[in-house]
Amino acid sequence: MMKRRDFLKTGAIGITAPSAIFGDSNIITNKNDPIILSTYHHGLPANDAAWETLVNGGNAMDAAEAGARVAEADPTITSVGFGGLPDEQGNVTLDACVMDSNGNAGSVAFLQNIKHPVSVARKVMEDTKHVMLVGEGARQFAVSQGFEEIDLLTVESRQALEEWEKNRREMTPHETHDTISVLVQDKNGDIAGSCTTSGWAYKLHGRVGDSPIIGAGLFVDNEIGCAAATGLGEEVIKTTGSFLVVELMRQGYDPTVACEEALNRVIKAYNGNPDFQIGYIALRKDGQIGSACLKWSFEYALYRGGVNKLHKIKGMI
Repeated sequence: MMKRRDFLKTGAIGITAPSAIFGDSNIITNKNDPIILSTYHHGLPANDAAWETLVNGGNAMDAAEAGARVAEADPTITSVGFGGLPDEQGNVTLDACVMDSNGNAGSVAFLQNIKHPVSVARKVMEDTKHVMLVGEGARQFAVSQGFEEIDLLTVESRQALEEWEKNRREMTPHETHDTISVLVQDKNGDIAGSCTTSGWAYKLHGRVGDSPIIGAGLFVDNEIGCAAATGLGEEVIKTTGSFLVVELMRQGYDPTVACEEALNRVIKAYNGNPDFQIGYIALRKDGQIGSACLKWSFEYALYRGGVNKLHKIKGMI
């Protein structure tokens, strides 16, 4: 007689399920081979900063924060931090979250006048009993922690806003939105991640996407792996996308297949033809990485073995 345990490892039509392929034994942790995985071309300088942090003795969380801060400080990146495009009222509002290897998390949303929301999110995680602070409360907390207030609307972003205001055409996230997420595994095999963005350009005032939502924009489980999302945040939130990718890896899915399966949920909901973009990156505890996107193409940056390289993948549909 087939035991329940064996039945759960076998599909209804007799096909071996992913968990059986991967086995019940613990994942063999990748050690002494640090990995940094991030989104888009601005992930390359982020990876460099994260690597430098690891070389100087920092852990995975230190590196993930350091990498994200590079993008946040770059005024030429119009989807993150300083230089981010504003909402429809002309306000630059920032979202970010972090998770460390101990399962701790911190997040800020709708934060204004602070250049480095990722660092504020880490302060929330480490110095409060909370996970998320938003809006004016997040700003007040940041100031109390010594963060400087600045005007985040650059000359270039102001000019872009003035041009947009001529016809107020609704922009799509695919046009203007390149969230940066940084996933890191350090030499001890521990993993951590960060996610930071200025969100959908010219969005409704008060809109918050997936980036500060634990389990949507980012999720880290130090026993299994981590994942992060980019694209249309509303749709990532609906499927708790990053959590789903990690849970699929727990079931034995390869990181890329896990990303694809999470996207298949979205494809099915839109009858096979969603008109927006979502991309995922994933890092499993054994050092395997994966990525997938819905449409068009997607880039991620991988730093491993002393090589920092940009990779481009095609969309699933």
